[in-house]
Amino acid sequence: MKTIKTQAANHMPVYKLRIEQAKRVIADAEYILIGGGAGLSAAAGLDYQGKRFTDHFADFEERYGFHDMYSGTFYPFETLEELWAHWARHIDVNRFEQKPAELYKMLLKLVQNKDYFVITTNVESQFEKAGFPGKKIFEVQGNYAYLQCAKACHKKLYYNESEIKAMVAHTKECRIPSFLVPKCPFCGGEMDVNLRHNGYFVEDERWHEMNSRYKAYLRRTKEKRIVYLELGVGFNTPGIIRYPFEQMTHQNSKATLVRINRDFPLAVKENNGKIISFNEDMGEIIMSIQ
Repeated sequence: MKTIKTQAANHMPVYKLRIEQAKRVIADAEYILIGGGAGLSAAAGLDYQGKRFTDHFADFEERYGFHDMYSGTFYPFETLEELWAHWARHIDVNRFEQKPAELYKMLLKLVQNKDYFVITTNVESQFEKAGFPGKKIFEVQGNYAYLQCAKACHKKLYYNESEIKAMVAHTKECRIPSFLVPKCPFCGGEMDVNLRHNGYFVEDERWHEMNSRYKAYLRRTKEKRIVYLELGVGFNTPGIIRYPFEQMTHQNSKATLVRINRDFPLAVKENNGKIISFNEDMGEIIMSIQ
């Protein structure tokens, strides 16, 4: 579907009316497909900047000069010992130490009696932590909890909690000991976090299984009464969730797109009358449409 300029956000109906509309279409829906982006986790409190960053990364900020967690993942560390000291703390803070967020729990309560599925570009497993069954979650961009060969010499992933905890425990002056730097058990080369940030991202057997489940869900819900519940999806990777949700809404006369997005709440004009847009507080919205 071609890209068309969206309407101005101030053209949205009054908030209370949009809440009632969203509540009604979700109650009436046969199916709900959740699309979760970075804005969802930010709204849930997993902010990558501000106090949460300085509380955990003050030493890295002072030494390297970056000012948020996201920037830190792209910093050109000179040694693997520094790189993995940073990755270990980043993963520990955002994946292993982070408790289930209340917003994700509210989402589960909202959809638990529906036939639902989740596709997300988030990588910190908050859906699963909140109680969503793993067979209903497609983490299309990877997961912090797994390592892979940096050159993808084989397709196996490695659960990394024990290694990450050891790195965190032995970090001194923003470095880990050399013996803790992970090595590929097959080729002996470097390891990487299983994130889609280059051409070597490993799509293992489970990734393909969940991709198949997602496609099967799309086939099963075609032309059915469905709500596409899109949460915090911007324009970093719009081809994964944002554009497909708009296209599927456009193609299905029984579909409604409910989009909650602080910065980009609206859609193409072809979906006028089929989208309910919000740029207000996500937690308040989810609570109000229960």
